[in-house]
Amino acid sequence: MNKDKWWSRIAMGGALLALAVSLAQAGERIKDLGRFNGWRDNQLIGYGLVTGLAGSGDSSRSQMTQQSMANLLKEFEVSLGPDQVNSRNVAAVMVTANMPPLLEPGARVDVTVTSIGDARSLLGGSLLQTPLKGLDGQVYALAQGALSVGGYRYDSNGNMVQKNHPTVGQIPAGGIVEQAVATSFIRNGMAEFLLAAPDFTTSERVAQAINRKLGRNLASPLGAGKVGIRADAPSAAGVTDLLSRIEAIEVTPDERARVVVNERTGTVVAGGNVMLSAVTVVHGDLKISVETDYLVSQPSLLAGGSREIRTAVVPQTRVTAQESPMPGINLKGSSTIADLVAALNRIHASPRDVIAVLQAIRTAGALHAELVIQ
Repeated sequence: MNKDKWWSRIAMGGALLALAVSLAQAGERIKDLGRFNGWRDNQLIGYGLVTGLAGSGDSSRSQMTQQSMANLLKEFEVSLGPDQVNSRNVAAVMVTANMPPLLEPGARVDVTVTSIGDARSLLGGSLLQTPLKGLDGQVYALAQGALSVGGYRYDSNGNMVQKNHPTVGQIPAGGIVEQAVATSFIRNGMAEFLLAAPDFTTSERVAQAINRKLGRNLASPLGAGKVGIRADAPSAAGVTDLLSRIEAIEVTPDERARVVVNERTGTVVAGGNVMLSAVTVVHGDLKISVETDYLVSQPSLLAGGSREIRTAVVPQTRVTAQESPMPGINLKGSSTIADLVAALNRIHASPRDVIAVLQAIRTAGALHAELVIQ
């Protein structure tokens, strides 16, 4: 990678870091730091049939598809045995969906359809009405509609052309919610706020901010990732108002010191308050060159016609070593990653050199942060 481009990416990463730090100092809403206990998605799953395939569905070896078709036709007063159903235009599929919290009946969700038989492609197919169940076995949504497949497969006479995975498709807004999932945010008069990134300092700050904003001692930290809030509102509307006011409170979260290095792109990003102790770094470069020349030894005419004297190839090897000057950098205590990057820039360090230097500083105990190399 060109060093100018690499250092420009370093500068860009520093600008983004400065912006992130300024935003963190301004405070973040509590609702952006986590969620209330009870606010969660629900996974749904169902078994169904996709019809309308142009001969790319399940073969006669897929007995579950034949049995499912026979059972489906009985609902329409058509009695056929499984052995009498033989169509490559049908495929057995599993249907999955992710149901967000607090959805009421009539709301729509996206569904994903995947083949579980030997169908070659679901392109052009349509999913028949499929009930989607939760972990408790209850039906929470119904899915139906034409599939959107981001690929294809065509084969003829042993030749095949395929793009992506044609046995997986989606139906945007293809699921209709039939019943809401029971959700409760208040248990035993308490609401619990769960931090997305558990941290004891942030948990304490959230509790203090809530008590200071509401003027009452309602919140208390219950650990690194949980804050308990006493909800003494007499009605559901009062609870909703209380939680809404809590979500809007701004808190400055505590950040873990971390340095992330991407060796492929040459990007270095430091998060949190990353500080360095006093350290000296010496950067050297030793180049060793090995060159081999092959010389041909030709016998002279004096050898006459002797068969024991022949032409020979003689290798001659030269080994040279060249060591460039060893520039050094000195960093005082309380230096930052920006100071280190600027110093490495002055000695024209490459991305690999930067990673090696950071690893060495971390091993020496002068880098007080977690080093993540991608």
